[in-house]
Amino acid sequence: MAGLFATKSVDRLISDSECHEHRLKKTLTAWDLIAIGVGCIIGTGIFVLTGVVAISDAGPGIILSFVICGIACVFAALCYAEFASLIPIAGSAYTFSYASLGELIAWIIGWDLILEYGVSTAAVASGWSGYFVKFLGFFRRFFGIKWLKWPVRWALSPTSTAMVHGHLVHGIVDLPALLSTLVVTWLLIVGIKESANVNNIIVAIKVSISIFFIGLGLYFVHPSYWHPIVPKFVPYHSVSSSSQNAARKITKPGTVKSGINIWKTELWKLIAEGFGYKIQQGFGGWAGIFLGAAIIFFAYIGFDAVSTTSEEAKNPARDLPIGIIGSLLICTVLYILMSAVFTGIVKCNGTLTLASLGVNKRAPLVYAFQLVHNPWVSHYAAFLITIGALCGITSVLIVTLLGQSRIFFAMGRDGLLPAWISKVHPRYQTPWIGTLITGVVVAVVSGFVPLGDIAEMANIGTLFAFVLVSAGIIFLRKYQPEKKAAFRTPLVPYIPLLAIFFCGVLMLSLPIITWIRFVVWLVIGLGIYFSYGNKHSALRNPVRMTSDSSETPCP
Repeated sequence: MAGLFATKSVDRLISDSECHEHRLKKTLTAWDLIAIGVGCIIGTGIFVLTGVVAISDAGPGIILSFVICGIACVFAALCYAEFASLIPIAGSAYTFSYASLGELIAWIIGWDLILEYGVSTAAVASGWSGYFVKFLGFFRRFFGIKWLKWPVRWALSPTSTAMVHGHLVHGIVDLPALLSTLVVTWLLIVGIKESANVNNIIVAIKVSISIFFIGLGLYFVHPSYWHPIVPKFVPYHSVSSSSQNAARKITKPGTVKSGINIWKTELWKLIAEGFGYKIQQGFGGWAGIFLGAAIIFFAYIGFDAVSTTSEEAKNPARDLPIGIIGSLLICTVLYILMSAVFTGIVKCNGTLTLASLGVNKRAPLVYAFQLVHNPWVSHYAAFLITIGALCGITSVLIVTLLGQSRIFFAMGRDGLLPAWISKVHPRYQTPWIGTLITGVVVAVVSGFVPLGDIAEMANIGTLFAFVLVSAGIIFLRKYQPEKKAAFRTPLVPYIPLLAIFFCGVLMLSLPIITWIRFVVWLVIGLGIYFSYGNKHSALRNPVRMTSDSSETPCP
């Protein structure tokens, strides 16, 4: 049993990373790391989920949702920054847990990160598809290229529908999402620096577009739309038939409790009802704000992705904390301003539904600009936003696929997954097999699973990772006080405990079905660990020497 919680020393982790078979190319600068963080944080969350959550759950309270997320993330980011500067090794929370909490916990968080990055990448690809179709529509209208269009049914997953010219269209496969994922996979295999350069260009475009939206949008906001900032709670049963019930797909009596789908109910509400408190589902109130925070927290996965590239940074001890904290602060400010502008243009009081957005239900910012009574703004500005969104979500796709492949790489190198997953390409010096597997699986999922069902699964994985990393800092300080990182989390254990508290609250705001899926995923992971990982762990197996004695031994 003790072996299950054996930790892997920092020196051993670093030694394994220097093995010639597993050595990655160190090319990333501090600016590259910040761009990776910004590239991942600013994307689907701002261009897709912001509008969805404001309309369906929080109204103008989405501003507070982003504030809550920002606070929770700052505490967690400080913990990540200390670990990243002390252990500049690929694997993020998985590697940090291996050094502080033991192998079993490391496996659990590694398996969780596979869920986190895998499903979030698929969700991002789905969002990219929506803006791609919108971009083609603008391009065709502006330049008169009538043949340039994409069939709607080939840009929707099989369970998705859309209203086109008054007709309900059922999806076949989200082909743009599938193909874009495969293209990004190829880019990541070709090289990390090449991928970073493409990401840097895309980030510059989307940040410029974000600033443009904020600056221009301020001229058209209605301050009265922000009042009250915590919108009045509107029960689902009191809203019209075209209301949030339809938008949230509440099912008919028979599979529901009090008219509400119990599987879609937030966990904290079920707990409260268990103690005799009557909780009613609806739009707005603090419940809507916290639910909104739990959903959009998916957008903040970016600073976690920065830590997955630790092994490819030129000066990780200095640059990783800068990349993690810097990107988080920049993006939090942009998120708050962008959500304020959106809710200042679009009145989100519980009467507007996603269905009423029509073809713009997956492109809410475009819908916002179309409400502006100015021909130039409603057409050209929306076109520019669509380009920015398309570029922005592309960078998110790059970074999340990058993060997923590095998790596979680290776990394969440690023997918890098959060793061939961690093989490095002899020419490109990238973990090409793990990247290829990740890309193919994500491409299939993004093509056949709708966005809404994916996002919440990624959220609980992210939150759980943040909880364990924060706990790891407490354990590291108590049981390995001799380890001195270049960057140290202040006010330990209070900062880590606050991170755990905020993340725990957000986890309780997720639906019960998300928790059930999460538990099932972890049970499957434990089965794989005890049947394979525990037996092949490099930590408890002898070190095998390479044929070249001048090289560092490989586990």
